Amino acid sequence: MKLYDQAQNLGIRVGSIQVIAFVLLAILGARLYYLQVVKGDYYSDKAENQRIRLIPIPAPRGAIFDRQGKLLVDSRPTYNITLSNEPIKKIDISDRIEDYARGLNVDRQYLIERINLIKKQPGFETMVLKENATIQDITWVAAHESEYPELRIELQPQRFYPLGKTLAHVLGYVGEISPKQLEKPEVIEKGFRPGDIVGKGGLEQYYDEFLRGKPGYRKVIVDSRGRVQSEIEVVQPQAGQDLVSTIDLDLQLAAEEQLANSSTKRGMIISMDPNNGEILVMASAPSFDPNSFVTRIATPEGRKEIAQYYTDKERPLLNRAIQGRYPPGSTWKIPESVAALQQGAITTKSNSIVCGGGIQVGNRFTRDTSGNHGTPNLPSAITHSCDGYYYRLALKMGVQGLVKMVETFDYDKRSGIDLPNEKISQTPKSWMPIVVKNEGKWNDIRTVFAAIGQDTVVVTPIAMIRAVSSVGVQGKMFVPHLLKEFKAIGAIGEEGEANYVPPRQSFGFQHPEPKIIEMTPEQNKMVLEGMWGVVNNGGTAGRFKNPNFEIAGKTGTAQVSEIGSGGAKDHAWFVSFAPAYKPEIAVIGLIENSGFGASNAAPAVIGVYNAYLLKNHSDLLGGQQMAKK
Repeated sequence: MKLYDQAQNLGIRVGSIQVIAFVLLAILGARLYYLQVVKGDYYSDKAENQRIRLIPIPAPRGAIFDRQGKLLVDSRPTYNITLSNEPIKKIDISDRIEDYARGLNVDRQYLIERINLIKKQPGFETMVLKENATIQDITWVAAHESEYPELRIELQPQRFYPLGKTLAHVLGYVGEISPKQLEKPEVIEKGFRPGDIVGKGGLEQYYDEFLRGKPGYRKVIVDSRGRVQSEIEVVQPQAGQDLVSTIDLDLQLAAEEQLANSSTKRGMIISMDPNNGEILVMASAPSFDPNSFVTRIATPEGRKEIAQYYTDKERPLLNRAIQGRYPPGSTWKIPESVAALQQGAITTKSNSIVCGGGIQVGNRFTRDTSGNHGTPNLPSAITHSCDGYYYRLALKMGVQGLVKMVETFDYDKRSGIDLPNEKISQTPKSWMPIVVKNEGKWNDIRTVFAAIGQDTVVVTPIAMIRAVSSVGVQGKMFVPHLLKEFKAIGAIGEEGEANYVPPRQSFGFQHPEPKIIEMTPEQNKMVLEGMWGVVNNGGTAGRFKNPNFEIAGKTGTAQVSEIGSGGAKDHAWFVSFAPAYKPEIAVIGLIENSGFGASNAAPAVIGVYNAYLLKNHSDLLGGQQMAKK
């Protein structure tokens, strides 16, 4: 009986073991089925991805040239130290900051910011830790390859701005795409990834899509630590397209010199072809060095320099030509004159108005700062900048007439120039609702102030030159632009000459038809006569007269503080085009807080004309340059 019981217990145990074994085999089989059949493709791809990597090869950005083919921006090869994504998944990268900082001589705070960026962007493949790697950097990475397999040495193109601060506001600079940019749907649709280099301002930003090109890649086999073992395939990048700008570097350098020699060294100069809107010069001072944002951002010195740009009260990052808004002073009288003739406030037959040395409005007398001009006609009022004339003319037009003028000359819009972040002028049109809400009504005294470009009027220089230069070309107001053409090139390594692509139209950049400012030939002639007289008939800029190259212009002195307050000096303006009756070039200059337009802005503008004549019409200089400051 005892033997029987033992045999029965043994049978039960064996049966239990068999059941357990069957259940375990069933579970294992089910798991194997799930892994190999249900999720087979997923894990197969994952295993392949752990073995094969695509290492991006950045595309060289297209170069930027001036209108005569002089190089303004280029890319040059440089060795970078990059951080690869896969190996750092297995380590706490924060523990290596001190090692990286010491071994690569990189600013510790910069590395912390980069590591934090990596943690927020897990989808990145490679990220640059240091550009322009030295021999010491390369040696250090090679010597510590087994310790830091995440570090790589890669040859990559780097943006270079050979002119430094010259043209910085026009050209812009490049930098890594920001996390905020990567959140935008339109950016995601274009396939941008963390670490991509994009334009950050100027032409670099506006035409980034064409300058950027298409990156290539290296298909490589890596080991478990992410180290490259062999190369399977290389797809070469497609270089970006070269951009030929409308800028004339010779004139640009002359303008930059004039600003550097001005009394305050703050201001701007724009030169434009009034016949088509091509920008020849756009100088803004003070300026900045775009190389700081590209080649020196990882160094303590470079980061300090960049920080100073943002905190500097002189605002070197501001493009004063399209972002600065200033009271235009008497330069405002030119579009006002055209509008008054259009609206019938004056006519070509009847246009004399008393000056009176100023005007009494209520209990306030607003004087004419240049004296009493009697009863001038329109050309004389322009030539001698008679404030009293325009006080009364604006009251005849009324504030609604000024608003209509603003709309006619597009002061309530951006000019449309191909640069990012252009500001819109502020005028009685934009201020009137605010003034009426706060004060109950729009008083005549505000119309008087607006008549001479003060109080509720601040304009961008680009809007002003666009409006005023239209007088010289029978009312044609072109959209200013900096793109002349693109030059398309093939993939790196392809043979053959560059393929020149026609201007704008080939890339969808149509030159808009000019807006026509309606005025009769007689009206146009009358305003033009007044501007001609400013330089050639005893006007406010008479000392710059050149009989061989007649300039039509208008000076402006814009108050920035109350008279007698002891505040900052006035802004000085001079807007012009030449030759007066068949213009080839228009130039506007503004020197901040320098005083009278004729004494400060006009000489700077004349410096640009001298450079233009020396280059294109040296015979018209008559053996000597026009008067200089």
